[in-house]
Order: sequence, then C-alpha cells, then structure tokens
Amino acid sequence: MTSPQPATRTKAVLALILLALAGAACISAGLWQLRRAHEREGLLAAIEAGRQAPPQVLDAQHRDGPDWHPASARGHWLNPLTVLLDNRNLKGQPGLWVATPLELQDAPGTAVLVLRGWVARPMPSAALPDLNAAAGTVQVQGTLLHRVPRLFDLGSLSGRSGNPLPHPFPAADGKPPAVQNLPLDTLAAATGLNLLPVVLQQAPTHDADLIQDWPGPSTDADQNYNYALQWFSFAAIALIAAGFTVWRMLRRPSPSEHA
Repeated sequence: MTSPQPATRTKAVLALILLALAGAACISAGLWQLRRAHEREGLLAAIEAGRQAPPQVLDAQHRDGPDWHPASARGHWLNPLTVLLDNRNLKGQPGLWVATPLELQDAPGTAVLVLRGWVARPMPSAALPDLNAAAGTVQVQGTLLHRVPRLFDLGSLSGRSGNPLPHPFPAADGKPPAVQNLPLDTLAAATGLNLLPVVLQQAPTHDADLIQDWPGPSTDADQNYNYALQWFSFAAIALIAAGFTVWRMLRRPSPSEHA
C-alpha cells in the first residue's frame, strides 16, 4: 500500500508558509498601529503646547505660524468671496462651515481665510440665513491651521474635485458656492487674492448667528495601543501554530524510514 507521507508533508509545508505570512502581516499591522499611536501622542502634545502659547498677530510681515497656536488678524471681510464647506455635521446635525477671506488692514490684496463658524443645512424649500459678516474693520481671534480640515472626496481618486469653485467667482447670482474641500491654492487662483499659507479657525464670537464649535482631530492613542495588542496576539497565535507544525514535521518519520 502506498504511503501518504509525501502528500502530508507538502500540506504541512504549505500550512507553515501561510502561517508565517499571516504572522508577518499581523506584526506589520501591529507596528503600524504603534506608529499611529505615537503620531496621535505627538499631535496631542502639539495641541496642548499651542493652547498655552502666546497669541500671534497675522499681518504683512507675520504671515505664518505653528498649527494650534492662538492668533489674531485685523482687517475687513470680503463677503462676496464667502465659500460654504459641505457635509460638516455638528453633533449629528447636517450643516455647513462658512469660510470668508479677511483682507488684512496693513496689506490690501492680502488676506487670510477664516473659518467663521457652522450653520445648519436648511430644508430644501428654505434658504440660508444672511451669512454676511459685519462691515468695517474687525479684529478676528482664532486658532491657526495650515489647511482647511479635509473630508474624503471620491473625486480625488480620479484627480478631479467633486465641487469646484464657479468660474467666474464670485458668481453672478451672489450665492456662495458649496464645496466638499477647499485648498488654499484653489481659492487663491479663483479670487486673485494673495492668501496667507494658514487658516484662522475663529474663536467663539457673535458672527451672523454662526456656531464656533470645531471638532478636533482624534488624539485617542489608547485605541491604537489596544489594536496593536490585538494584532500582536494574532501574530503570536499564528507563529505558535507554525512552530507546532514544524515540530510535527520533525517528528513524522521520513519516507525512507517507512520503506
């Protein structure tokens, strides 16, 4: 009778390879979770340091600053260039962010984009409230960011933005356009403004009944550590199973011994 030993050994080798690959994949996933945890810890430290930093004044000479630092700018609102950021929910309620450039008082033609606040999405038959900011020179307080917080955009996969700004901008009907994301270079090209390379996220204030309740980035590093522990546990199970497979292969008699 023919011995099934060669086929059994082949299956054991294949199982060993699969277990080793699974263990390596789980270790890689665990290390990625550890890197994410360290990134979130660094982000939390940067946010805490920014909150304790002295306020910075944005003007023609001081155009930039670190993320999460408090800052202020003095100038007047460019209401016709207001842009709405779509799909920005607040506590489960659908709404929009209102973003308006603030032309600096000491540098005509130079502006900083201000995220002014949140407004609820109106019903289909209703219109948005008056979103125009106060006229005249104003002092705006807020937090520095180097870009408008982004949402995932399916159009980015094809290299095209889902909601481009109208051309010409502002539109003839005077209605502010609604876009998913708003890169600063896109707004600068559409408006011809010399935009500062930062965004000012406005602090709580009275501004057209807008709500300044900004969601912060996720800084929960403990969640990543828990995921890393799970992945390393899966890797340990796979490697223990691989070791058991090797042990069985070494104990199994060879075909020559059967003969």
